[in-house]
Amino acid sequence: MGNIVAIVGRPNVGKSTLFNRLTESNKAIVKEISGVTRDRLYGRGEWNGVDFSVIDTGGYVQGSEDIFEGEIRKQVEIAIDEANVIIFVLDVTTGIVDLDEVVAKLLRKSKKKIFIVANKVDNTGRFGLSSEFWSLGLGDVYDLSAANGSGTGDLLDDLVKNFDKEDVAILENEGLPHISIVGKPNVGKSSLVNALTGEERNIVTNISGTTRDAINTRFKLFGFDFMLIDTAGIRKKAKVTEDIEYYSVLRSVRSIENSDVCIFMIDAEEGIQKQDLHIFYIIEKNSKGVVVLVNKWDLVEKDHKTMSEYEEKVREQLAPFNDVPIIFTSTISKQRIHKTIEKAMEVFENRIQKIPTSVLNEVMLEIIEATPPPSVKGKYVRIKYVQQLPTHAPAFAFFCNLPQYIPDSYKRFIENRLREKFNFSGVPIKIFFRKK
Repeated sequence: MGNIVAIVGRPNVGKSTLFNRLTESNKAIVKEISGVTRDRLYGRGEWNGVDFSVIDTGGYVQGSEDIFEGEIRKQVEIAIDEANVIIFVLDVTTGIVDLDEVVAKLLRKSKKKIFIVANKVDNTGRFGLSSEFWSLGLGDVYDLSAANGSGTGDLLDDLVKNFDKEDVAILENEGLPHISIVGKPNVGKSSLVNALTGEERNIVTNISGTTRDAINTRFKLFGFDFMLIDTAGIRKKAKVTEDIEYYSVLRSVRSIENSDVCIFMIDAEEGIQKQDLHIFYIIEKNSKGVVVLVNKWDLVEKDHKTMSEYEEKVREQLAPFNDVPIIFTSTISKQRIHKTIEKAMEVFENRIQKIPTSVLNEVMLEIIEATPPPSVKGKYVRIKYVQQLPTHAPAFAFFCNLPQYIPDSYKRFIENRLREKFNFSGVPIKIFFRKK
């Protein structure tokens, strides 16, 4: 079950610093996404064994104070709509300013749990400066320094207590594959859902889904049986039309986290855009299976080379994780629709496969012996044993004498050989080298 924490506030109060603190200090295995005009938007955090997503709002607004206000308003409205918990960051060195009041006014109308963070309490002399923040009437105020981490533990303790519990419907259907359809707006997600379910709707049963409007639908047609996480019906609200990238990424986070496999749709005419890469990044970092669906293929002028050249270009853009099935379709003509589902189920099987330790060692140690890791400073790395880890997504531990000397190039070599010998198409792989 995905829990989303949105960080809101005006520019320059320390939102990005707090974002880094929440996603990195607790050993989240996620790097920052490359944003529109900045470098941080989405990350993963963990506290006391509880995983959550962090969305950093604002910060990529430019221009005058009027533009600041307009952009902040839109993003706070979106955060209120979609996040489970909201962190409102204020600066103790400036106190409450007009833009803070704008944000506070919007938050007062929400029913979400609000945590007020009085940031930049970097020394004892600033204790007590946050007292005026209580006048906002939004709840408890947490004095902390995002820069040095002081006070973040108390915040996180209370934060994770307010997350949603796992949905009963999801638990009841835990044994079924969960497949979501993701992609930027207007790429054809709704058309795909309609093509899959529209004609024989009576066979499909709706089940209560995640925390907001996403619906988990039991899909039992044509010999398939899985949960379809339908995020296609994103509400068309005037308040998000101008900030649709942020909105679609946030909605995608929720659906991706609750999926086993994502059908990742792109527009054939537009190709892969920055926003597409944002969504693909989230799929990869959450270790979800993926099938790339190139929609609106009927609108592309083509010859006998067009498809192969297009596929090659897509793989280049998705590198280094480009071992993914790519299907060209038109949801209007329903071309290759069922092949998409077939491939998604294959990727699901790839993702859950467990390779016997004996087979894994027999195959991989022979490869390693033929092509050992390069020596470093006269020291030779000897890999003695390999084991698949008991995780939801494929992860492998290679035990050796000097794991610190394994270069990234050799890690890629090992991953490629694993993909070559065992079918992990469409599935991110994690590889660890540990001392033995």
